[in-house]
Amino acid sequence: MLRPITIPGNIPNIAVSLGLACLMGTSLPVVAGKKLSIDDTHWISVGAGIRTSFTSVEDGAPSGDKRGNDFDVESVRLYLNGQVHENIKFTLNTEEIDSSIAVLDAFVQFELSPAFNIWMGKMLTPADRIEMNGPYYALTWNQYTQPLYPSDQGGEAGRLGRDDGVTVWGTVNKFQYAVGFFDGLEGGSNVDDNMLLATRVAYNFLNMEDNPGYYTSSTYHGGLGNILTLGLSYQSQDDGTGTATTSGDFSGYAVDLLSETVLGGGSVLTVEAEYKAFDADYTGGTAPADVVAGTNPCFCLFDGKSTFVSGAFLIPKAVGPGKFQPYARWVKNKPDDGSDSDLKELGVNYILSGHNARLNFNYGTGDANISGYKGADTKRLSFGVQVQL
Repeated sequence: MLRPITIPGNIPNIAVSLGLACLMGTSLPVVAGKKLSIDDTHWISVGAGIRTSFTSVEDGAPSGDKRGNDFDVESVRLYLNGQVHENIKFTLNTEEIDSSIAVLDAFVQFELSPAFNIWMGKMLTPADRIEMNGPYYALTWNQYTQPLYPSDQGGEAGRLGRDDGVTVWGTVNKFQYAVGFFDGLEGGSNVDDNMLLATRVAYNFLNMEDNPGYYTSSTYHGGLGNILTLGLSYQSQDDGTGTATTSGDFSGYAVDLLSETVLGGGSVLTVEAEYKAFDADYTGGTAPADVVAGTNPCFCLFDGKSTFVSGAFLIPKAVGPGKFQPYARWVKNKPDDGSDSDLKELGVNYILSGHNARLNFNYGTGDANISGYKGADTKRLSFGVQVQL
């Protein structure tokens, strides 16, 4: 499975695509999503991913009493991977951020054995399953309604779950591990330039999951047989919250579970669940007294607990070119310094080609959101399309 890449600057996607095609001396449609071998130990591959959706929110119009309707290109990614030595590879992925093409991943991979590998550069920080999935390998369309680790806060401590650092990872029998050190929050309250520690360990009780490196997925649509995996993630950074004049620490952990069972006739039952607990000295509800808007901003994080559970059933009989996978998801956020919130989502995936081509329709109601703190109580309908090579 290919995962994202990025090229700096405001270069339009088509220009980047044509540039890659010219670089490889062939037309892009022939190469996209495939490996172009130079010799036994030198190759390059290129791919792309798009997620686009339409959302309709009750009373979401500017008037406040009409439905708010919005089309959105949620993600546009180019994927580039290569090998330059028997044990050395690289990944370069892009994402559209703030209306420009930006680097998502850029790291060198020293892959020495199944049990010991080193990645260095900009990459995913080891975290819980929903953050390691990314949006393209999730079970549900709207999985980001829980508080996220610092590297998913945007900017000061990383973006889209990525940060600059180094990760050591590997697999020993059915045990998987990843341990990394990253910049984490830079500047602001981190006056001593402390690093972020990010770890994830997982044990596969049944069949092994199959993903690049230490990444995860939330469903394999029965393709790997029966799966039961328990994962534990932990992150911490001294002076990881607060302001330039008032520092505080951050730590958090999450326990996640994935169960996928292939039933008679080819149907597949998938259950995903997670418990997450964060401890932040300064939060949105307890910002330092010295915060002055615009001059002394606070990097404040969620403090409290969060839980979610999702269940899905892949119907074996194909309808047209694909199969339906109805699902339900429930989220509960419980901040220590605010009101509880929850969200319920019912949806259905139409699986055309695994994670490479799917349609989604879902209905969600509740006040839980990515901040972890109670938001507006909304009712929303969403239709999404995802394709990638």
